[in-house]
Amino acid sequence: MDWLSEVFSKGGPFFIVNTFFLAVVIALIVERAMYFLGRGHLNAKAFLEQIKRLLAANNVDRAKKLCDATSAPVARVAKAGLNRLHRGEAAVAQAMEETLTDAMPEVKTRIGALWSMANITTLTGLLGTITGLIRTFASLGEANPAEKEEKLSEGIAEAMYNTAYGLSIALVCMVAHLLLSAAMKKVISDLEAFSLRFENLLAEGAAGAAQGRGAGAAPGLDRND
Repeated sequence: MDWLSEVFSKGGPFFIVNTFFLAVVIALIVERAMYFLGRGHLNAKAFLEQIKRLLAANNVDRAKKLCDATSAPVARVAKAGLNRLHRGEAAVAQAMEETLTDAMPEVKTRIGALWSMANITTLTGLLGTITGLIRTFASLGEANPAEKEEKLSEGIAEAMYNTAYGLSIALVCMVAHLLLSAAMKKVISDLEAFSLRFENLLAEGAAGAAQGRGAGAAPGLDRND
C-alpha cells in the first residue's frame, strides 16, 4: 500500500477530488447493476404466460398476487391492467399506459449521469495537470540548481498522475454507460412489448366472454318465439 499512499501524495488536491468522483461513479454503477439484475429484472414472456394461464382459469386474484410478488415494472403494469379489468378495455389500456409512463424514469434514472461524470473527471484531471505544471515551473525559478531536477520530476509526476487518473475514471464511466444503456433499452423494450401483448390478451378475453354471452342468449330468443 506504500505505492498507493505515494501516488496520493504526489497527485495533489485534484487527484483527491477525482477519487471522490470515482466513489460516486462506483456507487452509481453498483446501484444500477443491482436494479437491472434484481428488482428491475423479470422474464416478461414467462411472466405473461403465467398470467395468461391464471386468467384462462378465471383466477384474477391469483394473477394480482403474482404481480405483488415482485416489484419489477412489468408486474406493476400488469397489475394496473388487472385492477381496471372490470371497467372495460379502454380503462385497462389507460391504466397500463399511465403505469408504464411512471415506470420509465425509474428505469432510466442516473444512467445519463455517468456520461456527465466522464466529462467532469476528465476535466478535473486536466485541471490537476495544468495546476501541477504551473506550480512546478513557478517553483523552479526560486529553486537551487541542485533542487530543480527533483522539483521538475515531482511536478511532471503530479501532472501525469492527474491526467491518467482522470482519463481512467472517464473510461470506466463510458463503458458502464454503454452497458447500462443497453440493459435499460432492453427493459424498456420488454415493457412496451409486454404492455401491448397484455392488452391484446385482455381484449381477446373480453371478446370471448362477449361471444359466450351472445351464444347463451340465442336459445332463449328462440324459445320466446
